[in-house]
Amino acid sequence: MTGFDFAAPGRIVFGRGRAAEAVPALLGWGRRILLVRGGSVAFADRLAADLVGAGATVCQIRSRGEPDLPGLEAALAEARAFAPEAVVAVGGGAVIDLGKALAALVPSDRPVIDHLEVVGAGLPLPRAPLPFAALPSTAGTGAEATRNAVIGVPAAGRKVSLRDIRMLPRLALVDPALTDGCPRAVTLASGLDAIVQVIEPYLSCRATPLTDALCAAAIPEGLAALPRLMAAEDPAAREAMARVSLTGGLALANAGLGAVHGLAGVIGGRTGAAHGAICGRLLVPVLRANRAALAGAGGDLARIERVLDWIGAAFGGQGAEALDRFADWIAASGLPPLPEMDRAAVATEALGSSSMKGNPVPLSAATLAAVLAEA
Repeated sequence: MTGFDFAAPGRIVFGRGRAAEAVPALLGWGRRILLVRGGSVAFADRLAADLVGAGATVCQIRSRGEPDLPGLEAALAEARAFAPEAVVAVGGGAVIDLGKALAALVPSDRPVIDHLEVVGAGLPLPRAPLPFAALPSTAGTGAEATRNAVIGVPAAGRKVSLRDIRMLPRLALVDPALTDGCPRAVTLASGLDAIVQVIEPYLSCRATPLTDALCAAAIPEGLAALPRLMAAEDPAAREAMARVSLTGGLALANAGLGAVHGLAGVIGGRTGAAHGAICGRLLVPVLRANRAALAGAGGDLARIERVLDWIGAAFGGQGAEALDRFADWIAASGLPPLPEMDRAAVATEALGSSSMKGNPVPLSAATLAAVLAEA
């Protein structure tokens, strides 16, 4: 490799108690603030009140589940009627994706579908997005550090991306306190998603020295922290998972992903299952398939063996046994199984996913179908 690019949010702020810094940052961008939020994050109420108290006008849009095209179009009409000067999202990855999409599309004069990949024309944004700040309340997607928003398109049975490098948040404000007390099931699914999103960029054929450095530190940190959180509420483990999630967002935005996400986008679009839970179920079978395919092609196994060593350090065992023990822990922790699906059709459709381009070795539709059967 002779060179690489690295794109990141305009400013990253990390630390307990630092969510309070959102108000002055937002007021520096304007006085008409669109607040995109979920229903259960108490900090969103405080943020709205503090903004109003400081002289801002606030319009709140509530995100309900993972964003889809009809919901996005409805929210966009409401947002445009308000004419915001800046957008802030407080919540999980779905909330941040909705906020990111609204910030991108309010200035656009084209139909939303024109800008979507795969199912639309994938056209670039005609104008720069509004200033956008992301405050995650879960540790999983790393959406606070990515340049895309994932949008479900029910009519096509797909989840696809709205993507533009200018969609990177101007401010990524990661306060681990916002994740304290996150429900156990959400902690598990989002935590596994965070771990996938540092493993896949590390193994990606588009990895760079900078993403390698980030992921090599984050993978063992996440594998150690998540079991601690599943055993008991642990502020230090919450902080660790928040760092891993942020790192995953930075890494995937620059090195891409792989077959886990290539399959997950199709499965999520067809079934509506939660993204993190899908990724958690697919991780071990995809690692097995990639290891076998690399060995069969005479490829370099050093990276994937290093990942297995990190898994073994956290869960016991070596090589294939480490993967077995990790899979057993995932199942015993209560991650739901994948929903029923047409495996052959999902596998074939996943081959066209943009995420699949980062997989360390090409996988056939038959191999992907076998992965689904194992998951």
